[in-house]
Amino acid sequence: MAQDLSEIEDKITESGAWQTIVDFLGLHVNLGTDISISIFDILIIITVIFVTTIALRIVLKIMTRKVPEENKGKFGVVYGYFRWLVYIIILLITLNSVGVNVTAVFAASAALLIGIGLALQTLFQDIISGVFILIDQSVHVGDIIEIDGKVGRVDEIKLRTTRAVTIDNKVLIIPNHLYLENSLYNWTQNGTTTRENVEVGVAYGSDVQLVKKLLLQAASANKSVLSEPEPGVLFTNFGDSSLDFKVSFTLADSFKAQFPKSEIRFEIDRLFREHNVSIPFPQRDIHIIQK
Repeated sequence: MAQDLSEIEDKITESGAWQTIVDFLGLHVNLGTDISISIFDILIIITVIFVTTIALRIVLKIMTRKVPEENKGKFGVVYGYFRWLVYIIILLITLNSVGVNVTAVFAASAALLIGIGLALQTLFQDIISGVFILIDQSVHVGDIIEIDGKVGRVDEIKLRTTRAVTIDNKVLIIPNHLYLENSLYNWTQNGTTTRENVEVGVAYGSDVQLVKKLLLQAASANKSVLSEPEPGVLFTNFGDSSLDFKVSFTLADSFKAQFPKSEIRFEIDRLFREHNVSIPFPQRDIHIIQK
């Protein structure tokens, strides 16, 4: 009999403890006049987010199995933003399932969301542009780009900014939205070699064949100029004060093109002086009419 009474008391105690747990889980937290959520609902949301996190990691591993190692980082960045979008959608669905008025949530946060949206408008433009860059592969690390008159070698590509280093070893931070607003020149997308040129004018009456020979000699003698394809000379125009020529040549490293181009100009000046070829200055005829 005593044993039966003890078992009954244990059941009553366990029942009371269980009821306490049930009452605790049923407690509601009011987040506003129209928004109320229980402790049990919060546990459900945490569980759903945890399961979603595991599922997203599995999906990421499956999707990146055949992705080249050098592109996994870029894919991971884009996937990271997609993951947050999934979290938001799952959270809203879960809140609606547990009885939370999602419409009230939107209404309560509408003003805040509008303010944040206006403040982060440029940020969103940068992120969208960054996604485009990573997807269409228009720019790679190591490329030499020119945008808005600035030239640099790309060192790092992020979703918001592109980091490049100029010829002066200065770091250039380019907001990605500038790619949508300006023309982008990728100097090395077709390869590391580029065709460069140096322009010069000579006086009228100069031996143009001699000028061509000296220009080719100046370009070919420079150690930075590639032998294939060969340098070439174009007679570009009959200018106001000069005969205009352009010598074209190929460089292996266009990022430092200003140095061999400067050396070629020095050599052209030396050869022209040696062969008495004049580089004219602009001339104007002034007619004075006396009345």
